[in-house]
Amino acid sequence: MSGRAVYPLRTTKAFPRARVDCETMPQDDPILVYSRDAARRIDADAIETYGIPGIVLMENAARGAADLACDMLATRDHPCRIVVACGTGNNGGDGWAAARHLSNRGHLVRIATIGPCRPGSDAAINERIAGAMDLPVESRLDLDGSDLIVDALLGTGLDRAVDGRTRDWIEAINAHGAPVLSMDVPSGLDADSGMPLGTAIRADRTATFVGWKKGFLENDASRWLGRIHTVEIGIPTTLKERHGHPIDD
Repeated sequence: MSGRAVYPLRTTKAFPRARVDCETMPQDDPILVYSRDAARRIDADAIETYGIPGIVLMENAARGAADLACDMLATRDHPCRIVVACGTGNNGGDGWAAARHLSNRGHLVRIATIGPCRPGSDAAINERIAGAMDLPVESRLDLDGSDLIVDALLGTGLDRAVDGRTRDWIEAINAHGAPVLSMDVPSGLDADSGMPLGTAIRADRTATFVGWKKGFLENDASRWLGRIHTVEIGIPTTLKERHGHPIDD
């Protein structure tokens, strides 16, 4: 993108040299809209009623987001430096898993984590896998040299003002200038109102899972969302239709 710095490719401890093998994101056509509560219920129903393990939904979300990240970097002819900023909840778990997929495709991935995932959670499983793969993990946010930032700090469940280190990280990401891909919703954006809860990531693209969120329909929300892509994560169609409503309704 114009006006952004171009960094020469070099091998560092944080970004080991690797090959690149990207797939492109298929054309998406978001149809259904979900409130914050509906997004929570649809996941719960998929797990409890249909028996789909939460880790499967997380894996599908991460793979779809990784596809989109590769699409954003498709014009590059070298392995790209990607920083994945992870929170401690399920959105962070999506980020940990996406980091694995992006590393497997040859990109130079570094994970910045606000803190450890909750023990026994699906997110903690993906955190542990990334550790077993020896992916670079830091407790500070170092964006130097990054070609893409993946935002996996906060998800749709956020209902209070962002503060502390998370707020600092959001503001640092916004100030950096590298393109940003947000997972499910830009961190800090209220999923229902489409407005920042104190502050929010200004994404270039948003990989939203299952369908659009209610707040996406608000005119001002586009300033934070960028281009929206719907990522299917394996939720049964009947369940999606039960909890969502068409965009035109």
